Amino acid sequence: MTALREIRADYDDRTIVVYQAYAPATAANSVAAGRFVEPFSRGRMTWIKPSFRWLMHRSNWARKPGQERVLAVRITREGWERALSEAWLTTGDPEAREVSAVHVQWDPERSAAGAALNHYSIQVGIGRQLVDSLVDEWTVSLTDLTPQVHRISGLIKAGRNAQAVRLLPTERPYPLDPALARRLGIGRR
Repeated sequence: MTALREIRADYDDRTIVVYQAYAPATAANSVAAGRFVEPFSRGRMTWIKPSFRWLMHRSNWARKPGQERVLAVRITREGWERALSEAWLTTGDPEAREVSAVHVQWDPERSAAGAALNHYSIQVGIGRQLVDSLVDEWTVSLTDLTPQVHRISGLIKAGRNAQAVRLLPTERPYPLDPALARRLGIGRR
């Protein structure tokens, strides 16, 4: 049984994949450079999501204006866990949220077809205080997944869900220190 709140992600011993959707110029420039470059903004919060399906729902399969390109951003687990250790839930203490470098919110996970499921996925907002760390220290690689995103979306629209699901990235529960997991509300039913 899936926990009510659980981080599910594509990860290995050293890295974790998070997803973001960008305007074409931001994605193209950054993928070409192999790191985030202008017009990517270091001056604002950037949200990273380890749930591919949730981002597909949010970006309408890379068709929402300003979100036409989907990137898989491989970052270090050390950076990911640092961000989580500095995070505050967006539903928590408003004063703490104002000064927090990282925000966490839980949103309904989505099926491949976009239906809300009865468990939640994490969204992590990296504030201006840590964006430089994300860009300069934590990011290992950027991969443009837009052609794969459009292929999966086309299969779903054609009613070929089983074939589409086989093309989704593999995500599994991400292990966290139990105290940090409790603080982030992970696992509660």
